[in-house]
Amino acid sequence: MAIQLIPKKRDEICDALRAEVISGEWESDKPVRENTLTKRFGVSRGPIRDALLQLTREGALVYRKNKGVRVGSPPDKEERDLLCRMRRELEVYCIKKAISQWNQDDDRKITLLLVDLKTACDNLDLPKVAEADLALHRHWVSRASKEMEAVWLSISVRMRMAYTRLSEYQEIYQEHESIVEAILRRDLPTTESRLEKNII
Repeated sequence: MAIQLIPKKRDEICDALRAEVISGEWESDKPVRENTLTKRFGVSRGPIRDALLQLTREGALVYRKNKGVRVGSPPDKEERDLLCRMRRELEVYCIKKAISQWNQDDDRKITLLLVDLKTACDNLDLPKVAEADLALHRHWVSRASKEMEAVWLSISVRMRMAYTRLSEYQEIYQEHESIVEAILRRDLPTTESRLEKNII
């Protein structure tokens, strides 16, 4: 039974730390201390090391010789613009592929994820907003292709979130609500258009 719980805990740690990094809660080049994280999450070093390894593979964290694991630096404007275009193209491709096999379970899932996003926005909790935002986009990407999901995650993590372009948290929710509404109607052209406006 304990063996089944470890991956779940590792994934929860990954989700929490990833969201904090991409939302800007952690400063670039900040050292990541295993001891601090074991106390915070109430786990042994094993799940923490697994989570840090996963986040290093994704690009949220970096390993530097003689310095250990640290928070990665955000890309410069040129690199971020490129990542943005890559993510936009990838998501549009995935939504086209996913919507052909979409079902009521998917409708329920994205509706619940949208509720999580609204709650995070209502609470002004930026890391939770980032986590819910990623989870929503990740669902339709993963429905299209597990291989593309890994590529998408690496791109999304490296981009960081451009939440500063929005004047208030409810705008984040409203943008995603409009995407979800279009998906629920199976309106692919509108979904694509709203996705492209959201990913900037």
